[in-house]
This record gives sequence, structure tokens and C-alpha cells, in this order.
Amino acid sequence: MRNQSIEFIMAGRRQRHRRGILVTSLLAVLACMLCCAMLLLGNTIYPVTDVLRALSGEELKGVSFAVNIIRLPRMLAGLFAGFAFGIAGYTFQTMLRNPLANPNVIGITSGSSAAAVYCIVILHASGAVVSIASVIAGLATVLLIYALSRGRTFSIGRLILIGIGLQAMLDAVISYLLLIGSEKDIPSAIRWLTGSLNGSQMRELPPLVIIVLICSPIIMLLGKHLSILELGEQSATSLGVSTDKTRIALIVSSVCMVAIATATTGPIAFVSFLSGPIAKRLVGTGASSIIPAGLVGVNLVLASDLIGQFAFEYRFPVGIITGLLGAPYLIFLLIRMNRKGEL
Repeated sequence: MRNQSIEFIMAGRRQRHRRGILVTSLLAVLACMLCCAMLLLGNTIYPVTDVLRALSGEELKGVSFAVNIIRLPRMLAGLFAGFAFGIAGYTFQTMLRNPLANPNVIGITSGSSAAAVYCIVILHASGAVVSIASVIAGLATVLLIYALSRGRTFSIGRLILIGIGLQAMLDAVISYLLLIGSEKDIPSAIRWLTGSLNGSQMRELPPLVIIVLICSPIIMLLGKHLSILELGEQSATSLGVSTDKTRIALIVSSVCMVAIATATTGPIAFVSFLSGPIAKRLVGTGASSIIPAGLVGVNLVLASDLIGQFAFEYRFPVGIITGLLGAPYLIFLLIRMNRKGEL
């Protein structure tokens, strides 16, 4: 009887593992297809052979400029920013055991955006200065939210409510900066409010690529500890997890990715909010959804950008499309949580 129980448990584990691999593979294939579409589609649709020749460095009139200067940076920005938003959102939601606890809702991206807009409008800075300011502001926002949410006991609900309030205040700061800014700086600053891949340049991408390549493995290595944290503080401590050190490592890694992604593309709405729940639903319970969440983020950003470019008479930034997708889900989630007494 005992051997049968063990075999039943092992069979279930193998099944979950196979499902996780299948879902991850399908999401990766879809991401590759969207990346190819980003390179092929535009005002002019080029043959695959011409795109490959342009990517290899061959100079082709019209093709090389469109592919290497416009489409390739746009695709890479969406790829790495989507992956960063997806993993960071899943990490916060799992660590804090609440689907509302993601960088978009609790004000972290607003903190990074406010710093970026300040650098653009007031300091007239760009590039590395904006990226560094975004990271510092993101970390400072997290520390402020955590400090304000501390009472006699730590409350996730209090943290979320304070984060939402801080986000409203930071959005007001951004609006004020736009009012006092000069006309020539306003178009660049608006980018941080809507989230857009327009105008992405290769020279802006190295910080994002480096941070994603450094922080993603850290979060994946802490994946088992992240799953244990979902059980609660006491359970995690009893299972030997150093909760404070693990949380610090996860928060710093996630905030760095969100801040750099925000500095590169602007705060693309709801990607970090939607990626985790979608990945969990696809993968199922009992399996890590870190990589699937990142791939869901990639697919959301790239697919939304293609929809914004070609599905309507006018072209819309990617942040508007993801906002249209995420807002109804947020309302549904708030209603469901309120009925369950979780708010």
C-alpha cells in the first residue's frame, strides 16, 4: 500500500513536470513566431531571405535600415522588457501571496517612471542617467512602501493599499512634471506614461539585456524558496528557509528588472499583473511558473505591439493595448476578492 502511494505521488510529479515542459516549449515557440513577425511586418513586408541577409550584415537598400535600425531594436526591447515584467510580476505575486501585489499596482513602476520623467523634463538627461535613476527610485519606492506598511505585524493587505495610494501620489507628481516641462521634452516624457516600443534604439538595450541575464538566473535559483514562501512565514522558517535574505534577493532582483525595463520601454501596463496568473493556469499547480511567466510577458508585449500597429486604422502604443486587456481582469479580480473577504 505504501509503495502504491509513493508510486502515485511520483506519477503525479512526472505528469506535472511533463506539462510544465510542454507549456514552456509552446510559449517559447509562440515567442519565436512573434519575434519573426516583428522583423517581417511593417509598412513594407520583406521576404524572409532579405531579412536574414540584412541581419547577417549585408547592405540591402531599404531593407537594412528598416530591419536593423527600426524593427530589430523594437523586437529586442519587447522581448527583454516583456520577460522582465513577467518574471518580476510573478515573483511579487507569489512571494506576497496576493495577485494584486505586482509592480504595476503597488506603485513600483510609477516610482521608476517618475524618476525617468524628472530626468527627462527637469535634468534633460537620457540613457544611463535615466536607467540609474529608475533603478534607485524603484528600490526607494519598495523601501518606502514596506516601511509604511509595518505595524505591530506585517500585513500584505496594508502593503497593497499603501502601494496603491503611493502610486496615485506618484502619478500626480508625473502629471505636475509634464505641466511644467518644456514642449520639446513632453513627447519623450509621455512615453513613460503609455509604455511604447516606438523609437527603441540598440544603444539603449545593453543595460536591460545585462540586468535580465543577471537577475533572471538569481530568481530561478531561488525558485524553490519562492514556492516555500508562498506557504507563509512560519512554514517557510520551519522548512529552513532564511526568509529575510530570500525576500531581499528576490525583491532587489525583481525591482532592478522592472526599473530597467521601465526606463527602456516605459511602464507597459498590466504585463506584470497578467503574466503570473496566466502562467499558473497554463502550467498547473505544483510546478514552478517562473520561466513560463516570463514567456507569457514576452508574448503579451509582442502580440499587443503587433495588434497596436496593424489591427486598427491608427497605430497605438503597446501600453494602450495591454491596458485594454488588463483593466477588465483587474476589475474582475477585485470583485472576486471582495466577495471572498480578502480585501
